[in-house]
Amino acid sequence: MTTLFFELCAESVEAAIAAQVGGADRIELCSDLAHGGITPDRALTAASAAAVSLPVFVLIRPRSGSFVFSSAEFNLMLQQIEEAKRAGAAGVATGVLLPDGRIDIERTRMLIEHARPMKTTFHRAFDETPDLCEALESVIATGADSLLTSGGADEVLRGAESIGSLVRMARGRIHIIAGGGLRLATLTQVVRRSGNFSLHGSLTRKNGHRSMQAVQALLEADVREAVRLLRREYDERITAAV
Repeated sequence: MTTLFFELCAESVEAAIAAQVGGADRIELCSDLAHGGITPDRALTAASAAAVSLPVFVLIRPRSGSFVFSSAEFNLMLQQIEEAKRAGAAGVATGVLLPDGRIDIERTRMLIEHARPMKTTFHRAFDETPDLCEALESVIATGADSLLTSGGADEVLRGAESIGSLVRMARGRIHIIAGGGLRLATLTQVVRRSGNFSLHGSLTRKNGHRSMQAVQALLEADVREAVRLLRREYDERITAAV
């Protein structure tokens, strides 16, 4: 079944509020988005979860860089999951790779089981794997509820066709979310090329010297437009199928 879904990647309470006002379905919360995102502190998670009624997923990633983690880093990830639970998160986005770039099924499964009853997403570490078909089966084997991917490309528009192939291969066994450099200007192309109506993005733009209030208003408008475009494409697909 086609799922209509938009998740905003946010790194502030203001962005979380903008996601809700703009009509997003979910929030992925992180810090240091400019460097790929790391786990936000517990105070930000708690404040964001308290400020909105949307589900808040927390990125579990102790540092930027590679997704191959030491034993100490892995133990820290387990602690970060516990902190996310206590702070009111609805889920986490996480994942671990082996040194050869394949999915570390065992340790990722441990993180996912530790997160229960929260929901889980395997994040874009997936896009660094050498074989996306093999990686898809590995992610499904971890027990993750959803998978965030740009289709192995540096940004989601370039990987849209690959995302469509992954959706077909998944056959409904996991919820696949397209994301990575998503832009309003190309959102419609991403949907049409991938056939996927589940999207993720931060919708970031250069804000210059605008006030926080003005930035939040702009983000609200961008989220609302993203949801409108997604709904339009979804409705056209439904109408064409009738």
